[in-house]
Amino acid sequence: MTTRRVGLWLIGACGGVGATAALGLAALSRGVSDSTSLVTALPLFEPLSLDEPTQFVVGGHEIRRAGFRQTVRELQKRSNIFEPAIADACQEDLERWESNLRPGILLGSGSTIARLADRSDLPNSDTARSAIERIQNDLRDFRERNKLEQVVVVNVSSTEAPFEIGPIHESLERLTPALERRPPPLPTSSLYAWAALDLGLPYINFTPSLGASLPALVELAQQRRTVLGGQDGKTGETLMKSVLAPMFVRRNWQLLSWVGHNIFGNRDGQVLDDPANKASKIRTKDQVISSIVGYKPQTLVSIEYIDSLDDWKTAWNHIHFKGFLGTKMTLQFIWQGCDSILAGPLVLDLARLALFSQRRGEVGVLRHLACFFKNPMGVQEHDFFKQFAMLEEYVEEYVTQC
Repeated sequence: MTTRRVGLWLIGACGGVGATAALGLAALSRGVSDSTSLVTALPLFEPLSLDEPTQFVVGGHEIRRAGFRQTVRELQKRSNIFEPAIADACQEDLERWESNLRPGILLGSGSTIARLADRSDLPNSDTARSAIERIQNDLRDFRERNKLEQVVVVNVSSTEAPFEIGPIHESLERLTPALERRPPPLPTSSLYAWAALDLGLPYINFTPSLGASLPALVELAQQRRTVLGGQDGKTGETLMKSVLAPMFVRRNWQLLSWVGHNIFGNRDGQVLDDPANKASKIRTKDQVISSIVGYKPQTLVSIEYIDSLDDWKTAWNHIHFKGFLGTKMTLQFIWQGCDSILAGPLVLDLARLALFSQRRGEVGVLRHLACFFKNPMGVQEHDFFKQFAMLEEYVEEYVTQC
């Protein structure tokens, strides 16, 4: 019997998160690493018969002269992550998947991200339509050349500056003619999203960038009978906020202020050093507390680029709250985690779950994936436990139907 093959296409493939996801797939396939940190490896998901790591082929778009092996070596050297034995055992897979890498697009990316681009073969797309067509050609070639039954597209690229949507973005009827205009009516992340959804491929936005988070692209997903999810993977400080804030609600303590200070290096930090790009990240990080507690305490989120930290992210949080008889108290915590190690397995979880949902015939926004995101599409709930309960209910409903 022929083994089913599926594709994982990464936008920003050779950044830390993309390379870690690729290395993780190879390591799991070869049995040189266990499934720790992979949510979909929990017993809860066994009935779903999700695609196994051995079934995946990896490809992607990249604007830098980089490959999976190069990024893995950089992360080993600069951030002291990945056991040498694991990386060495996976070199053959990473090299093979590098043949699936294609030059990305810069149209609508902004100057900060454009400065990272050093490939000489980047396409010069004049309109959104021409950029979308070029992306789609790459996706079709990947699917056909590797004989893949399904392909999921995951955006793990650098964070764009905020992009404000307007009436033109409310429907495909209004937006489609504008694809021929200059400047483009969409940022880069949304051009990739359009290309994927228009081909009927699942699209997941792991970044704070706009991506498919506009009505016209949700409409496109529905027309093409595919699925989408996002936005902005919840990996560290915000995950802690979504876990701790419910405690204050259930103990009836009053939050007075919550200050979070984040420092980290890597290319993501470089991009977020630009105030415009940083604004996108802060927007998704700063909404969680008030949405959970139901009122607006004073909050502050800061993000600073510290080159020497490389892929290690440190977040210090100071929480000031009021208890019985008006007594004010303080909780502080420090979160220190490796950005790529936290995010990489979630990319694999989301890919497996999105492919499963499409196979089931689901269409539109995957609301049950809310626990993976800071700003989940179609969901206002930010309490991590309530979000995870949505995922559990989704699995239980499937098991009941079977």
